[in-house]
Amino acid sequence: MRSPSILVIVVVTSSATDTIAAIAPLRVGRSAAPCLVCPRALRPRPVHTVEGRAALIHALAHIELNAINLGLDIVARFRGLPVAFYTDWFAVARDEARHFLMLEAHLHSLKHRYGDFPAHDGLWEMAERTRDDLLARLALVPRTLEARGLDASPLIRDKLARAGDARGAALLDVILSDEIGHVATGNRWFRWLCERDGRDPLAAYEEMARTYRAPPPRGPFNLQARRQAGFTEDELAALARAAN
Repeated sequence: MRSPSILVIVVVTSSATDTIAAIAPLRVGRSAAPCLVCPRALRPRPVHTVEGRAALIHALAHIELNAINLGLDIVARFRGLPVAFYTDWFAVARDEARHFLMLEAHLHSLKHRYGDFPAHDGLWEMAERTRDDLLARLALVPRTLEARGLDASPLIRDKLARAGDARGAALLDVILSDEIGHVATGNRWFRWLCERDGRDPLAAYEEMARTYRAPPPRGPFNLQARRQAGFTEDELAALARAAN
């Protein structure tokens, strides 16, 4: 099997305009595996088995691979923003690549490799849905789908620890710490864009969630991590109301 493909872009910088111009393809390259299926087709596997733990680590690696492409796509797709926007998202993509490599190495220790299990494409589908709207992209990818990872990570970490997978649990600790920063990056630029355009962040988020059919929020929420990532108390209250 070929190594996973990630988006490759050419970046042209101009200190005079303080912008970066790039061209993004409609869809990133894909290797032949894993087979992509709808989420309902992914059957749960017990993590007390090696096969089950490998399937779980594979699912996490797939998320990280998509996250690499998401970080690069936002750089390539949206023009005319401060240079700091692009350097921030390049840094996120670099972290996601490190996460993928860590998970891939752990997958190899479980006698599997990336592509051995099916996966779903929900994260990238949202990226395609928001391809023409930066505010929606920031609202619904880092601030919604990736923020859900902040909620899920401690639960997955504990599940791996109980199954005796100390290495997998340790990787989840590293990933959670980094992902708080990534969601914070999404929050920071979402609010910057709202301020630039004279929009209320809470109302703008609710509009984007309706327009682009964001998945409904589900608890339990990792409130500590979400606060560290920059969600306000008003936003957390709105999240709780939407989940009830």
